[in-house]
Amino acid sequence: MVQEAESGIETPSARQQVVLDAVLDLIVEGGDQLTMDAVARRASCSKETLYKWYRDRDGLLRATVQWQASRVRAGRYDGQPLDVATLRDSLKGFAANWLEVIASSTSIALNRIAIGHAASGRSNLGSIVLANGRFAIGERLKPLLEAGREARLLAFEDSEAAFRTFFGLVGRDIQIRLLLGDALPLSTAEIDRDAEAAVDQFLALYGQAPSHPKS
Repeated sequence: MVQEAESGIETPSARQQVVLDAVLDLIVEGGDQLTMDAVARRASCSKETLYKWYRDRDGLLRATVQWQASRVRAGRYDGQPLDVATLRDSLKGFAANWLEVIASSTSIALNRIAIGHAASGRSNLGSIVLANGRFAIGERLKPLLEAGREARLLAFEDSEAAFRTFFGLVGRDIQIRLLLGDALPLSTAEIDRDAEAAVDQFLALYGQAPSHPKS
C-alpha cells in the first residue's frame, strides 16, 4: 500500500482497489451476505491473499469503508494564502463531493448494513463506519476551516462544532431519507445547487468577509 500524506491512511494498491470495489458491488447486490469466498471469486483473487492483506472479514470491511470514505475530499488550496473565493470553492467542492458519495447505491447499502449490525451487536461495523467515515471526513475538513479562521475569514471557537454545523447544512435530511428508501432526485445540477446553498448558509453564520460574488 502507498501512504496517503493528507489523511495518514494507506492508499490501496491498484490490485487492492479491485478487491474493495468487488466488496462494494457484492454489498449492493446481496446486502449482508458477504463472504471471503464471494469476494475472492468476484475479484479473481485467492482467499489466502485476502487473509494476508486484511486478516479477516472485519479487516476487509474496514478497508472497504476507508476506500469509500476516501472519495470525500476536502478542498485543496496548496498552502497558498487563503482568500474568500478559494475558501468558498473548497467548501463547495467538499459539499458536492460528499453529497455525491452518500447518494451512491454503495454508500446506502453499506450504511444500512452498519446500522443493522450496530442495533444487533453482531459486529463492530457500525463503529468502523463512524471512525473511518464521518469522523475521518471531519478530520480532513477541519484543517481547511482552521485555515479560514487563521486567515480571518471565519470566526468560531471550536472546529468540531463548526464542522458539525457545516455537515448538517450540507446533509440536512438527505441521508436518512435515502437510507429509508426515498428515491430522491439528486442530479448533478441539484447537488451543485444544494452544495452552494449550504456554503452560503455556513458563511452567513461563520463568515467574516463578504462572500465572493456569484457569476
